[in-house]
Amino acid sequence: MIAPTTAVTALLLYFGRQHAAAFFGYFGVNFTVLDLTPTDFLVRSADGLFVPIAIAALCALVGLWAHRLVVYRLPGDDRRSILRVVAPAAATTGAVLVAVAVATVLTGTRPVRQVPEAGGLSLSIGVLLLVYGVHLARSVWTRDEDATTAQAPGIGVAEWGAVFVLVTVGLFWAVTSYAGGVGQGRALDLLERMAGWPDAVVFSERSLSLDVPGVVEVPCAVAGESEVAYRFRYDGLKLVQQAGDHYLLLPAEWTPRSGAAVLLPRTDDVRLEFALAGTERQPVC
Repeated sequence: MIAPTTAVTALLLYFGRQHAAAFFGYFGVNFTVLDLTPTDFLVRSADGLFVPIAIAALCALVGLWAHRLVVYRLPGDDRRSILRVVAPAAATTGAVLVAVAVATVLTGTRPVRQVPEAGGLSLSIGVLLLVYGVHLARSVWTRDEDATTAQAPGIGVAEWGAVFVLVTVGLFWAVTSYAGGVGQGRALDLLERMAGWPDAVVFSERSLSLDVPGVVEVPCAVAGESEVAYRFRYDGLKLVQQAGDHYLLLPAEWTPRSGAAVLLPRTDDVRLEFALAGTERQPVC
């Protein structure tokens, strides 16, 4: 029980990390500078995993029901007739999928260009089908399976250990591509909705020297005045996320070709205010 739980946790953390790398990388930001925590990665791992997990659970449930119906409910003769067809079909399909995964590794090409995670899924699903087909074949054609198992008690453990490793490797492989696609998709969705987000107004004690299209610097005090706590104000920004000790902001008119992301430290020297999008404000502090 410990090994599957550890693998699932590692898979979730890995998904969250790849999601963050793709999401922030779309804006030209290396996510490692944001001090994201394991909790941040776990939260991100939930994004986009609901549908695949639900589909996988549904397929597993249907498969288990079908297995119980064939193995435990049908009469002996009918059961053996069906298993003689299902066993080689499952094993053959699994072998083909594993071969596709191996070819993908050796050639570096995707089996399905529109589905980048197909290679990893082929390995995981192929191994499961191959093992299932072999298991069914043993139950049909091996009369004294218990005696065979008793002669080599460690073979079963080694077999399932290898299956666990191969399926886990396939899942990590698939997650690498799938998480990146989900992260980039969320970045595109953010751009579509960002125009309606509140405007972020940045106040700073010192000039930030922001040379970013669409961002306007407004002096809040003239030379010699010291009673103003924040001497510069910056308009035209949107807050994307606060992560660790940093604010990640984008210009309101950000585009992949002409935009630049702004990363500010979260200190007492910087203050943020927010206003409804499109609110007219005087260029004074």
